[in-house]
Amino acid sequence: MDTLEYFLPQVWFVVLGLFLFLYVMLDGFDLGVGILSLTSSNEERRDILMTSLGNVWDANETWLVLMGGALFGGFPLAYGTILNAMYIPIFLMVFGLMFRGVAFEFRENANRKLFWNFAFGFGSFLAAIAQGFTLGSVLEGIKVDAAGHFIGGTWDWLNWRTAIVSLTLVQGYVLIGSTYLIMKTQGNLQQTHYRTAKIAAITTLIGAIAITISTPIFYESFRDRLFSFPQVYLFAAIPIVGMLFVWRLLISLNNEREVAPFIWTIAIFLLSFLGLGAIVFPYIIPPTITIYQGAASPSALVFMLIFIGFLIPIMLFYNIYQYVVFRGKVTNSHHGE
Repeated sequence: MDTLEYFLPQVWFVVLGLFLFLYVMLDGFDLGVGILSLTSSNEERRDILMTSLGNVWDANETWLVLMGGALFGGFPLAYGTILNAMYIPIFLMVFGLMFRGVAFEFRENANRKLFWNFAFGFGSFLAAIAQGFTLGSVLEGIKVDAAGHFIGGTWDWLNWRTAIVSLTLVQGYVLIGSTYLIMKTQGNLQQTHYRTAKIAAITTLIGAIAITISTPIFYESFRDRLFSFPQVYLFAAIPIVGMLFVWRLLISLNNEREVAPFIWTIAIFLLSFLGLGAIVFPYIIPPTITIYQGAASPSALVFMLIFIGFLIPIMLFYNIYQYVVFRGKVTNSHHGE
């Protein structure tokens, strides 16, 4: 039983990481396209952007629901504490996601689309920046008592370090949204997104460098781990490999490849997640509560793992099937409907 109590929380930590990665990757380009829609020069271009999401965007958000359910079931203490600490950014995220969802449907049938265009773009931006503040705050650390309950202030999540994480995540979403649109569009619109992808790649890199430098300076708990052996080799390798991926991404954009930029962007996101996971592990509420302290009972974890084991392949098949069916270029607002 001791082995099970040690092993099961690790499995659930990986499951949570998988759900979070799939959500950020899939809904990330949704949110990125939404943010980019604010810069569209005319209604025809905006139509193409919206149509590129029309048949896939709602399924992508399912992974966020799954992640919330997995956190509640696997680590109930963390679920309650994180929601309590991040009440405002999580509320803003949910509001943004609802706002963009309503705007997406209403825009389709509206004669005057201006308000719904803005609502979709603003909702996307609000959801993205709120997610960034939530992520930054978890990395920053949550003030808890000995029992793991939140004892901090309402605005602990808001400071310049979490703002850097938030803005970097927004740029990352714009990057993956741009590379997605490179695959889905053609002509002048595609050229526009080659340019936005290059800009977003550079700004995301700047943000990532700022986070990498500031983490060991301002977070003592992370600093001890970053510079201890043998972890120091892993943490040194991740930025080097990340720079290589960004370099390959920029080359693929300069050569005007269509699929390669999206693949390199996913590789950058995956590497970032592996780095974040390695830094945070084994804490579920950094820097105090570990996954072993915050986990549900072994019997509950085993029961839910069986359910999740059936659900993950179904969800993945459904997502892959969608993208296969609706692959190809979007040429007008009625394409794929």
